[in-house]
Amino acid sequence: MSDQSNLTRRKFIGIGLGATAGLVGAGLVQQGARAQDDDQHSNHMTMTHPMQMLMGKVDPANNGFDPMQMLVDWDFGKVSQLPSGQTLREYDFSAGEHEIEIAPGIFFPAWSYNGRVPGPSIRCTEGDRIRVNFSNFGTHPHTIHFHGFHTSEMDGVPGIGRGEIAPGESFTYEFDADPFGCHLYHCHATPLKRHIHKGMYGAFIIDPKVGRPPAREFMMMMNAFDTNFDGGNEIYAVNTVGHEFMHRPIPVKVGETIRIYLINIIEFDLINSFHLHANFFDYYDHGTTLQPTLHLVDTIMQAQGQRGILEFKFRWPGQFMFHAHISEFAELGWMGLFNAVEPDKFAEALAQVGVDDAWDKKGTSGSTVEVKL
Repeated sequence: MSDQSNLTRRKFIGIGLGATAGLVGAGLVQQGARAQDDDQHSNHMTMTHPMQMLMGKVDPANNGFDPMQMLVDWDFGKVSQLPSGQTLREYDFSAGEHEIEIAPGIFFPAWSYNGRVPGPSIRCTEGDRIRVNFSNFGTHPHTIHFHGFHTSEMDGVPGIGRGEIAPGESFTYEFDADPFGCHLYHCHATPLKRHIHKGMYGAFIIDPKVGRPPAREFMMMMNAFDTNFDGGNEIYAVNTVGHEFMHRPIPVKVGETIRIYLINIIEFDLINSFHLHANFFDYYDHGTTLQPTLHLVDTIMQAQGQRGILEFKFRWPGQFMFHAHISEFAELGWMGLFNAVEPDKFAEALAQVGVDDAWDKKGTSGSTVEVKL
């Protein structure tokens, strides 16, 4: 697709989504177009320019989920013990359909797990028995495909085992959590690109039995949305809502270890990326190692389905940007800020973005393994 055809698609981001969406989308894209056309100033039109952000805010209460809470709302399941002594974690999943607001005034007809995009962030320990009771309340066949080791019957692939779960039907997926790492699950029904793109995916975090060092942990799902269903994305985000973390910078403390479980699930674009300003991180590819696979990098690329763990600290207080190092993605929603503060300013930073001590605790006590220092 040529640059001109891409520009045309961006300008008409809101076609079929209502007048408000069209005006917001066209306004955003025209600003980006002016920046592209002005070669003389192209190097100065940085992603911090306020005119290159989505305007307005999305009320998380209307969506039924909050991207800020999704950073830390690990789902540990209903925990019990099997006769063998193995830990059992049981989860109830349902598929459904509802409209979500992905940017101010821009609504998207999503397919979802448990009424949210992304779905619940499953968290467990390596070796746990996972049992997921899945019911399809949607109007299309769906599955759940987990990345990890399991038998073919539990793979959630059409034509193998139970295969696709028809509307009104149910199925239970059961397997052992292996290997440890930063993984994901998603629908594998056909057409695959549509089921993934419409919102049927989520994080699947398996903690190593030995645990990882204490840190403030966040789940970031890099996703995107084709609002006019032409096979190209118009809105990009982390945890679904474009520029959410520009409007609500993520609170962190100076000097503490930050650990991000980063997953790329965008459809229609071959590569996504994460770039951290004024800092560098260690990277654990797929999270399947206890030692970094990359040291001191500030940008990482991921194809769809790739994921990994980032670890870093902020040396100084201030607001520090993170975004896709693909300018179009950043301008169309995939850009945010960390608000690094001294410990005595942390309560104030929490209040500024509408979270509290409970959010703080979930971010620092998410591991299913207690690590004794």
